[in-house]
This record gives sequence, structure tokens and C-alpha cells, in this order.
Amino acid sequence: MKDFLQDLVAHTHSMGFLPLVKVSATDKETSIESMAEDRSVIVNAKTHKVIDNFEGTFGMPNLNKLDLHLKCPEYKENAKISVVKQQRNGEEIPTGLHFVNAAGDFENDYRFMNQDIINERLKSVKFKGAKWDIEFQPSVASIQRLKFQAQAHSEESVFQVSTKDDNLVFSFGDASTHAGSFIFQHGVTGKLKQTWSWPVVQMMSILNLAGDITMRIADAGALQITVDSGIAEYNYILPAQSK
Repeated sequence: MKDFLQDLVAHTHSMGFLPLVKVSATDKETSIESMAEDRSVIVNAKTHKVIDNFEGTFGMPNLNKLDLHLKCPEYKENAKISVVKQQRNGEEIPTGLHFVNAAGDFENDYRFMNQDIINERLKSVKFKGAKWDIEFQPSVASIQRLKFQAQAHSEESVFQVSTKDDNLVFSFGDASTHAGSFIFQHGVTGKLKQTWSWPVVQMMSILNLAGDITMRIADAGALQITVDSGIAEYNYILPAQSK
């Protein structure tokens, strides 16, 4: 349980723009959804293994509080984290988490958000899919080069993505400003006819996450970064912005 919760917080709350998540769980799979308040990033994920006692649909708000509980030294070793359930409308549903340290003298409760409220908050989170024109696994070196360019052009909130001579090119600025560009990925199969923009901060935050990373880009104007943490597979969809 603790490993899953730490993984969830690390791949949502830690980036600073995903304030809450929705969990939809059955005895066969556990799914996670989230969305940035400005809709710049949509997230859907599935755990590799079912999370015990999580059956139901509920929200996890105030992830900063959950993060603090998980990092608390009192819960570092031999702590018990249990799912609290209640009967509502004849159905037993998860309503929160209860933390108890090994000595049994330090406790905390973290409350879930009910299904109706989380459905209203994330009612536009669905992504209908896209035809991906380019797919690859970015190298550590390419991500580092993106960091260099982002630092050099810190005044830019977005960067542009295009293809040239079978290479994927990232560009910052334009002819009227300080500008820069570099090849992020050599030898891509697929072309981009459109030049779209994507937000720098969100992109960098996702690429900094731990796990195996795969990137997909659609010429129709969507970019997806898949991060497999080993506990769950997280899909971060970034709708493109106009230049």
C-alpha cells in the first residue's frame, strides 16, 4: 500500500500542477485519472497489480497532506496504513486512509472525496485517443539537452516541435527574440506537417519522473508521454497550443 501511495504522489502531486486524482478500482484493475487546472496535462494510469481494498470510485484531494503523512518519520518503519470503509446507500465504499505508527501512539486520517464531487471536478478529463505519427524512447542525453535549452530560454513558456530530415527538432523563441533549437531525436519514422507548441514547465516536470519513458506525437496536435514506474503505467497527454 505505502509503495503505491508514494508512487502515486510522486507521479502527480510532486510536479506541482496536478492537485487531485480520481481512483476507479475493481477487483480486477485500479485506474487513476487527473488533470491540470488549466487543462494543459491530462493523466490516465493503471497499476500493474490490483490495489487491495480500493474497490470503488473516489477522489484523493489535498495530496500535499498525504505526501506529508507518507514522509513522516513516525510512519517510516512497521507502520500500518489501512483503507477506511463505510456503508453508503447499501454499498461499502472506501472513505479514507488511516495511518498508525508501529507503537500505536501516533495516528492520522486522510479523507477521500466522494464519487459525485470527483466526477464533477474531473468531468472533462477523458481523452478519446489519437493517431500517433511519431513514437520513440527519449535518451537521458536528449532530456538533458532540453534542460539546457529551457534554462537558456527561461523567458519562453512554450517550445515548438517539428520534423526536419527525419529528425525531431525542438525550438525556442522566434526571429524577433533570442532563439534556439536542437535535434531532440534523430532518425524518427513519421512526419509532422504542423508546427505545434507545448508548455516547457509541464514537459520538463514529466520527463524528470523516474521510470521508463516513451513519447508519442500526433500531427493533429497531441503529445503523450508514458512513464512506467514499475508500479503503474502513467500516460500524460498534452494538447498542443498554437504558435
